[in-house]
Amino acid sequence: MTRTAADAGLMQGRLRTLTLGSVALVSLAAFEAIAVATAMPTVAAALDGLAAYALAFGLPLATSVVGMVLAGVWSDLRGPGGAMRVGVAGFVLGLLLAGLAPAMPLLAMGRAVQGLGSGLFSVALYVVVARVVPAALRPRIFAAFAAAWVLPAVVGPPLAGLLVETVGWRSVFLLAAVLALPAALLVEPALRGLGTAIDDGTSTGHRRTRRVLWAVGAAAGAAGLHQAGQLGGVPALLLGVVAVAAVVVSGPHLLPAGTLLARPGLPAVIAVRGVLSAAFFAAEAFLPLLLSRERDLSPTMSGLVLTVAAVTWSAGSWFQGRDRAPSRTALLRAGTALVALGVLAAGATVVPGVPVAVAGIGWAAGGLGMGMAYPTLSVLTLELSAPSEQGTNSSALQIADALFAAVVLALTGALFAALVDAGTVAYLAGTAVAGGLALVAVLIAGRARAATE
Repeated sequence: MTRTAADAGLMQGRLRTLTLGSVALVSLAAFEAIAVATAMPTVAAALDGLAAYALAFGLPLATSVVGMVLAGVWSDLRGPGGAMRVGVAGFVLGLLLAGLAPAMPLLAMGRAVQGLGSGLFSVALYVVVARVVPAALRPRIFAAFAAAWVLPAVVGPPLAGLLVETVGWRSVFLLAAVLALPAALLVEPALRGLGTAIDDGTSTGHRRTRRVLWAVGAAAGAAGLHQAGQLGGVPALLLGVVAVAAVVVSGPHLLPAGTLLARPGLPAVIAVRGVLSAAFFAAEAFLPLLLSRERDLSPTMSGLVLTVAAVTWSAGSWFQGRDRAPSRTALLRAGTALVALGVLAAGATVVPGVPVAVAGIGWAAGGLGMGMAYPTLSVLTLELSAPSEQGTNSSALQIADALFAAVVLALTGALFAALVDAGTVAYLAGTAVAGGLALVAVLIAGRARAATE
């Protein structure tokens, strides 16, 4: 790190408002995701919309993928300013539509607009970081983004519950919409002068159009997977097969060539991100259920295990952002190893003789590993991207997050449902899938390195 960059830090001059505004936006997106999940059962009951319950979750996931691709293309062509502004506007508009919706289908449509907006601004924000924040300070700002999830993870569910019970469920959406506006205004000064085209001409208009179409196909597949999880019998099987096919066919066109083979460099970076995300969140989805049903922990205690992991995630992010942190490759290897250890330790508590504390310690280690690995992968993506490819590659990184996790969650969910009558076998099967993916991330982590290492 140069002495100038180290001395200036993120809280000086132009970077101060960018840091505060962008962290606030990330926190709001995190709060919205966590709080809405808490409020949605009440929403479905109030709007008599149980049939559209899955759609309200699946649509924003699907449209966010489209938003990510559009933001990547837009940022490379015209700079990230336009995508950032339109994305925040779409996020706010979607929240307002959802918060004022008189029926569940209209709420789902509002959530779709919101997902499109969040996909746009999340990718554009990465490009803003690439264009404005010195390379030496990028680990710190990505650490701040990770830390921005901790407070919503801790206070989001109880705050959402309090709002639902005292003010009403609509306040959860409307409050986030109102708070997003001052956060966006803080980011605005950093966007000035970023509208210049940087595309080097290697990407044709036809290629960009095809990329958007592939994004629509992948998004439809992701939404279909979410919907299939709410169905049963033959309809679920048919929809699941079609949805997986859509993701498998469309997804590779949205990722750098060689991603599925984890070729050294950027393809391996994207591959590690997708595999690691799928492993961690697949395990996390079933961990509270395991602890409550098999080990008789209360919902509060089961949730505390996840909260501790959110805190250690923040600690890992802080560690990788230190001036004297190990190399990016060393951080990534250590982070993926900790995640694998955490997944296997947490899953092992399905065995009655294993102390429940193992789950807490293991999942804390997993959170620490994610905190070390996630920002590291974001930094490597920008280091390995030419200026004309920062938008496209940033979108690929986040698309890998969404698609890998969506497919694996759907498959582990189907596996769990098929084996649930067999008791602990269902949890062991899920642990085997998540643990296997985590070990794959460990094996390919060494391929994801910057050109300077």
